[in-house]
Amino acid sequence: MILVTDNATNHFANLIEQQDIPGLGLRLKALNPGLPSADVELTFCEPDDLEEDDHQQRCGSFSVYIDTQSYAWLENASIDFVRNDTGGQLTIKAPGLKGAAPAPDAALPERVQWLLDIEINPQIAAHGGRVALIEITPDNIVVLQFGGGCQGCGQASVTLQEGIEKNLLEKFPEIKGVRDVTDHAAGENPYYA
Repeated sequence: MILVTDNATNHFANLIEQQDIPGLGLRLKALNPGLPSADVELTFCEPDDLEEDDHQQRCGSFSVYIDTQSYAWLENASIDFVRNDTGGQLTIKAPGLKGAAPAPDAALPERVQWLLDIEINPQIAAHGGRVALIEITPDNIVVLQFGGGCQGCGQASVTLQEGIEKNLLEKFPEIKGVRDVTDHAAGENPYYA
């Protein structure tokens, strides 16, 4: 269930009334759930936009609709509206939106993927790059593939050895090494030529 404060309910009721569309409600959607880039999208929702499996929550004179895929990520979310001199500030808090780190005893691929998603990919995204976990071999070699601005970049080996590999070996002592299987000759738009 989502908590929509009385202030937010009143604010949205006024906005919806101004639209003069019968049955108009709100749609709340999780974007990139489970990742550091996760966010919440709040939009108007007309009756024609409703999906069969939407979760509906009544809030006074209108409803908030949440698609099934977003519902678990938005559990215990809250929406508030605080009036101020410039009109007001809408706040949406969704404590489970970015997910939770895997347990220390979770499978190694799950823990490595979490580190890639939370720490490494956000850093190399600044250069238009990304790295994907292909596999972890039976002898605990992490096999990665670069993409975006990192594919074909002259600094990819430095990023791998001094950044990614160093980080992985420090956090996961069971890892024996890291291998890049990227076809760097096929890179079309590296950040560094």
